[in-house]
Amino acid sequence: MPRLIALPGVYRPQADTLLLAGALAREPLSPGTEVIEIGTGTGALALSAAARGAKVTAVDIAWPAVLAARLNGWRRRLRLRILHGDFAARSRGRRFDLVLANPPYVPSPDARLPTRGNRRAWDAGRDGRAVIDRICAAAPALLHPGGVLLLVHSGMCGAQKTLELLSRQGMSAEVTERVWVPWGPVLRSRRGWLQEQGLAEDGDNREELVIVRAQYV
Repeated sequence: MPRLIALPGVYRPQADTLLLAGALAREPLSPGTEVIEIGTGTGALALSAAARGAKVTAVDIAWPAVLAARLNGWRRRLRLRILHGDFAARSRGRRFDLVLANPPYVPSPDARLPTRGNRRAWDAGRDGRAVIDRICAAAPALLHPGGVLLLVHSGMCGAQKTLELLSRQGMSAEVTERVWVPWGPVLRSRRGWLQEQGLAEDGDNREELVIVRAQYV
């Protein structure tokens, strides 16, 4: 993955980004394929899709991320549409062939979603599903028939629940990849709370990441 500009407060590509990039690389894209990325950050995945000829829209709720993604698109001379705001509002009335999502998914002691600062990129309520559940509910309205959702999140959030929610929406869903990565500083700082919630056990130091692939049939 090429080096990208990441302004202060913008989520830098990490293990989950790389995992989703690998899943994206396995999807067939052609000129004119319509793609939306939810929570684009630096624009890494949106740029990868655009480089393959896809018609890409990228959305992020944080202005620094929007600016970083626009700068990175300009530097690589790739055309894509990068929008600021909530993904549901900015995509209303449109459908896509592929939805990419690396949403906030870290369980947080604060049930409220942060409205500013770095934590917007990872905090997602007490079960880590505040944004995941919205994406699952919105997926059919975002996709053309036969379209695909690629979603990455932590195993702490419950991959089976994600599959069940998508299945209830009429989608064919499966976990296509699982990897284990070392805990980062955020999880380490919440070890005691995560153990109290039953989300981690004493001695845990690795986090499972999963790729969920769902097709709207």
